[in-house]
Amino acid sequence: MVSPQAPSKMSAPIDPVRVRQLFADPARVAPSDFLRREIASRMFDRLTLVKTAPRQVLDAGCGTGVDIAELQKRYPAAQVLGLDAVPAMLETAVAATSAPRSLLSRLLPAKAGIDLVCGDFGNLPFGPNSLDLVWSNLALHWHPQPDRVFAEWRRVLRVDGLLMFSNFGPDTFRELRAAFAAMDETPHTLPFVDMHDFGDQLVEAGFTTPVMDMEQITVTYDTADKLLADVRAFGGNPLATRRRGLVGRAAWQRMRDALEAGRRADGKLGLTFEVIYGHAFRPAPKTTAAGEAIVRFQPPKPR
Repeated sequence: MVSPQAPSKMSAPIDPVRVRQLFADPARVAPSDFLRREIASRMFDRLTLVKTAPRQVLDAGCGTGVDIAELQKRYPAAQVLGLDAVPAMLETAVAATSAPRSLLSRLLPAKAGIDLVCGDFGNLPFGPNSLDLVWSNLALHWHPQPDRVFAEWRRVLRVDGLLMFSNFGPDTFRELRAAFAAMDETPHTLPFVDMHDFGDQLVEAGFTTPVMDMEQITVTYDTADKLLADVRAFGGNPLATRRRGLVGRAAWQRMRDALEAGRRADGKLGLTFEVIYGHAFRPAPKTTAAGEAIVRFQPPKPR
């Protein structure tokens, strides 16, 4: 299990301030929502297979709140919390959900409805053992320390609580990454974490029976301009090591030429998204806070 003192495994030198800046304008991000909706739909299909009746649900990195409305529809008796680090996203989420109550109402047990919270999903403002379901759609890859995020999500989950998340994997934007390599050696896209590494981190954080799977989705475009616009809408480049100066016209043209050289047989430009899905449960503790082993006895079944 990851302890607060353990050295964290940084996935990439992501600048959290830059991430918030990139998502500060919901209208800028909106053109990419088609893929978020598709992936959310596939996550909800997976959620249908899990029998759970949560009292408190958290959408970690809720963005404009579209998933919150569906979570409330699925669990009408639950309190659904939407958390995001960008105030403008939460302002938009108000319109996407029923009017949220006071934030103080989240302290009341078993309150049905929606609350919106501004904060970091890697440092949650909730107590231990306070949630039954943590849901996160395409948000985890924006955090530089996913192992610490998993440890935090485990902390707030109750025993047998469910974590369900999606994020991009290493093959995402591979066509664009190859095209930028023709321009310079500066990283222009995130080096997304491998699915198997996430599985290991879940186990280290104290989750049990993690299930990971992956699929590739290819989105096609008629023009390079539209492809690049969508990439910017997906969040752009938040790396602290990103290039800061202006790109020369010749260098930019080399990138575009390399991108055009990858046109498919049907004449379209393809952009790959490797989508990773994961879910895991918080198990019952095996030791007490003092380190003593906990032995559980199964009562005999009545004859």
